[in-house]
Amino acid sequence: MIQRYLTSHLKDALAHAPAVALLGPRQVGKTTLALEVGRQLNAHYLDLESEQDRAKLVQPELYLTDHQDRLVIIDEIHRAPGLFPVLRGLIDKGRRAGRRSGQYLLLGSASLDLLRQSGETLAGRIAYLELSPLHLLEVGAPSIDQLWVRGGYPDSLLAADDNRSLRWRQDFIRTYLERDIPQFGPRIAAETMRRFWGMLAHHQGGLLNTAQFARNLGVDAKTAASYLDLLVDLLLVRRLQPWHANLGKRLVKTPKVYVRDSGLVHALLAIPDKESLLSHPVVGQSWECFVIETILTFVPREVQGYFYRTSGGAEIDLLLVWPNGSKWAIEVKRSLAPKVERGFHAACLDLEPERKFLVYPGTERYRFSTDIEAISIFELAGLLQSP
Repeated sequence: MIQRYLTSHLKDALAHAPAVALLGPRQVGKTTLALEVGRQLNAHYLDLESEQDRAKLVQPELYLTDHQDRLVIIDEIHRAPGLFPVLRGLIDKGRRAGRRSGQYLLLGSASLDLLRQSGETLAGRIAYLELSPLHLLEVGAPSIDQLWVRGGYPDSLLAADDNRSLRWRQDFIRTYLERDIPQFGPRIAAETMRRFWGMLAHHQGGLLNTAQFARNLGVDAKTAASYLDLLVDLLLVRRLQPWHANLGKRLVKTPKVYVRDSGLVHALLAIPDKESLLSHPVVGQSWECFVIETILTFVPREVQGYFYRTSGGAEIDLLLVWPNGSKWAIEVKRSLAPKVERGFHAACLDLEPERKFLVYPGTERYRFSTDIEAISIFELAGLLQSP
């Protein structure tokens, strides 16, 4: 079993918060991680996809009161949003009895924004953690190309060969379209959502153009926007926001959008292996978004990620903004002999970042210029652990 980076964070959250929500897409390893930690804490596990476990919660307050002396893990919590008011009462009751932490671990396949009731009901009582697919520091630098091509879902990454990996991802996409997405929103035709998801893959890392997506799908812009919101809430797509500042320049204010897992991008585009990917037009954007998503997995929670672009051509692929206002500018290139474009230098003159990095596929870290370091994504990920 691959040791998950989030394990220590989950234990710490359970030691300090009455309830912890562990969020992430399906098949990312939430249940495996929760059960591993739960075994150490003598936890009680309920799976709300099981009819037997759902039947136990017909009278949830009575059942959960019988287990109030143990950590209770509730899987697929989005299936029972009506539980949140009950949990609030039980958490408050436990606090009065002196039990202030480690009461409930809630697992969900969507952001809590989608379960709007929970955020309101458990405010001040719950900590949130997001489990990403497997990443570089979990699988090791030698696996970087395989991680990029296959993505980080464990069953895809660890498949016996590329064909089985691709088949798993295609089945995963089909299951989401036919079974999971309808749980969270109004009925959407699976083929329509499949086309929309595929458009996002073709548009990987591009500026959001809702009107264009709507025209291509034959729906109105509001409907296309709701499709995107749903995929974002399901933690499958990211909207990377532009950096705004009063610099006296015309800034691009439209977010970038990309499918968060590179393996799903390649499955949506029917790219079976690395050789096919290297000859595909999406290769550059796929690599850039893979690097950006990896970095955003490691940044401390209080650090915000943006991109920066002006109408004059100044651009930074990823801008990390720290709570004290300091900035790191990151340029991504898929070349062993990378070059920094004029737009990056112009953007750095605008923003004056404290550190500048050029991320490339090599392993050597060296000074590219007076104030720019060339660095591997693996080493930068490690650096973010102790900036």
